[in-house]
Amino acid sequence: MLYSKSAVTALRRIHSLFPVLQHRRAHTFLTSSATCRLLRRPPRAVGATWPLRSGAFSHSACRWKNAGDGKEDEDEDDVIDDGEVEELFQERAPAGALGAAHRVFVVHPDVKWGSRKQHLTTAELMMAEAVGLVNTLDSWSVVDRVIMSTKTPEKKKIFGKGNFQTLTDRIRQTAGITAVFVNVERLSALSEREFEEAWGVKVFDRYSVVLHIFRRNARTKEAKLQISLAEIPLLRSRLKNEMANLDQQGGGSRYIGGSGETLMEVQQRLLRERELKIRSALETLRRKRRLLRSQRRDKELPSVSVLGYTNCGKTTLIKALTGDAGLQPRNQLFATLDVTVHAGQLPSHMTVLYVDTIGFLSQLPHQLIDSFSATLEDIKHSDLLVHVRDVSHPETANQKANVLRVLENMRVPDRLLSSMIEVHNKTDLVDNYRLTEPGALPISALEQRGLDALRAAVEEELVASTGKRVMDLAVDLGSPQLSWLYKEAAVQDVRVNADEGSAVVKVIISAAAYGRYRKLFAGR
Repeated sequence: MLYSKSAVTALRRIHSLFPVLQHRRAHTFLTSSATCRLLRRPPRAVGATWPLRSGAFSHSACRWKNAGDGKEDEDEDDVIDDGEVEELFQERAPAGALGAAHRVFVVHPDVKWGSRKQHLTTAELMMAEAVGLVNTLDSWSVVDRVIMSTKTPEKKKIFGKGNFQTLTDRIRQTAGITAVFVNVERLSALSEREFEEAWGVKVFDRYSVVLHIFRRNARTKEAKLQISLAEIPLLRSRLKNEMANLDQQGGGSRYIGGSGETLMEVQQRLLRERELKIRSALETLRRKRRLLRSQRRDKELPSVSVLGYTNCGKTTLIKALTGDAGLQPRNQLFATLDVTVHAGQLPSHMTVLYVDTIGFLSQLPHQLIDSFSATLEDIKHSDLLVHVRDVSHPETANQKANVLRVLENMRVPDRLLSSMIEVHNKTDLVDNYRLTEPGALPISALEQRGLDALRAAVEEELVASTGKRVMDLAVDLGSPQLSWLYKEAAVQDVRVNADEGSAVVKVIISAAAYGRYRKLFAGR
């Protein structure tokens, strides 16, 4: 079987998309000996194998085998271990994600009319956000930028023939660029291939750029798995492009070894299996997250999800509310990818858990939000939402609209949306700031201004939403009643009657805790 030089290159690039995957059951895989040679897998003695961590590739039989006796381990844990997560995360890194430098030409399509036209912002502000995304990445820099008008954003090349040629000429004449960032939500595989062929450099969209930023900030197993899942659409696009290139060389529809599968079908199957494995691991983590939420409910600790557009100051606010010295806010986009929970006290001494969430961004596809659904689930199960807005940002109104749109798409319960507290943060950066939206609370998390009013508002909403009661309880100071109340309720005031050895205690207490109190101390 003979292939042209271009076909060999395409095959090797396809193979690079799909490194070794671990499987619990042996199954037929690649490949003919000719393809093995193309992929630089030198044949060894008949029956020999290349050793792998938990499996082996048999050149003679072209199969994946378990390294042991071939039987499935029925007691194997469903959770992917840390090594496998790291392998999936590192090997699946898109081009430029692992430290590669890029000199980027940024293109923003300015839609003149129709459903895709932006009404709450301007092309200049959207371009500024795109440049900010690029500058967030280490070793990436913006070489040039252009806002190009379009009336046909749904077309393959986005721009009309004349504008596309003008754009192509400018990109080709710009020295030193290694990539073009087209500031749209998601490019189709066909559009990406057309652009790369026309411009001769790597092409990114918002989806891929944001994923690069996510990769840089991922720390936990859950975040890495969610990013790996979000990259599946990118891998499918790249596979389509590589197979299209191979088809042009006459090699893309060849069958593999006698398995009856084309190379494309094999790669698609492996990608589906990879996706199922990641989703299974994430579902296990989701169950653990539900268990943690259940434990918090059992302890009757109300939770407040702090959310907002990326870099609006959520982490800074939570640090100010809780005094948690371990929190280190960073002035950059998507600094927080993992949900973290921090305890704080309200004026009534009631303990509350503040949940720090991932930041939102405009023009992100549903696949990306869906990939982080396990993380975002905490929002839907909170007792209260606090929406933090950066009022110093020129796009603050548009950012608010985008946050509300995401919450609506997530189907956050109406009870949470109706009780949500809106916070106007970074007022210290606005000259002569004046509150223009009734009900919003102006604060400066950095300078810790306005936090007392926020704590009071949070307490009022939590008392209403959690069904807690404000009560005066008569206690015998000779009994453990008072210490029990300090432990199980929020004690606000204690009025002692020393002569009678009693006290009247004002508490905020849940119905369940009050029921336990009466059962324990009935008749006292």
